[in-house]
Amino acid sequence: MGRGVLGKIKRNNLQWKELKLKRSRDAVKTRGEVLVAIMNNLLDFAIARDEHWYRIPVRSVENLLKKRWPPQWLAFYLTKVFGSEAYAVNYYARVLAIRKVFRWQLFPEQPHDEKGKQRYYQLRLSTLQRLPQPILSRRWRLIVFIPTIWQKFVNAVEINDLYDESPLEDRLWAEFKRLNINAERQEFVQVKGRNYALDFAIYCASGKIDVETDGDTWHADPERIPLDNLRDNDLETAGWKLLRFNSSKIREAMAKYCLPTIVENINRLGGLEEQRLVPRKVSLEAQGGQRQLNLFESGTKDDLDWGR
Repeated sequence: MGRGVLGKIKRNNLQWKELKLKRSRDAVKTRGEVLVAIMNNLLDFAIARDEHWYRIPVRSVENLLKKRWPPQWLAFYLTKVFGSEAYAVNYYARVLAIRKVFRWQLFPEQPHDEKGKQRYYQLRLSTLQRLPQPILSRRWRLIVFIPTIWQKFVNAVEINDLYDESPLEDRLWAEFKRLNINAERQEFVQVKGRNYALDFAIYCASGKIDVETDGDTWHADPERIPLDNLRDNDLETAGWKLLRFNSSKIREAMAKYCLPTIVENINRLGGLEEQRLVPRKVSLEAQGGQRQLNLFESGTKDDLDWGR
């Protein structure tokens, strides 16, 4: 093995310690305590379970996770290939250390070609642990990453409970749960080759609704106006009914304006589309909601690696 390769490996081994120290210093500053990541093949799961590491492309972190990096915990959303465990978060582990590597360092038996030169973050993990109850996806949706906080992770009943985008969204989501409105948070849709993230997607019997919470800072930016116009026009053309509520409306007129407007539009579109023969109309009277026992209440505290 050449001296240059040995030097690279030595430097990468040092990076484990450097990034581990950086993670400890920054942990208090970031809200990204837990990162839920996709697990879409059996080999990657075997690596995480038996070799205790997982990889994320550097470009994915830079494009999607920069503000919530690095995570202290990693959890896995399993896809179709996992059979009865699919479309749910079942396993998680503590992130012990992180380093940047080339793909060929992760898979030395593979060719050292252009693909082998791709850069990844390699996350070294503790032993995988199983959640007392899985965090399910109602609509079997496609998910890549969900950065969240520990409190939401241990209390989540379903995937939408995990999202940690803004206090406005959390407030509206709490009302949706109280009224048993099954919305999908941060639903990605593609229209005319352009990708859009919807704050809340509500699927009705004869239509679909995009509910947006417009924070004052984000939408007060004049440069965003043409982008928002393009987005709204694309979604309307694709059949989405758009409802926008600003900060003051959500904070001061939730019961008198926001919720009645949303419920009226749901019922006008035939009620909520669910796995039943007859769509369900929505009432403004609260209905009993589900709640998952959190990890502290489940009686399994002593079996979990808390490290907190």
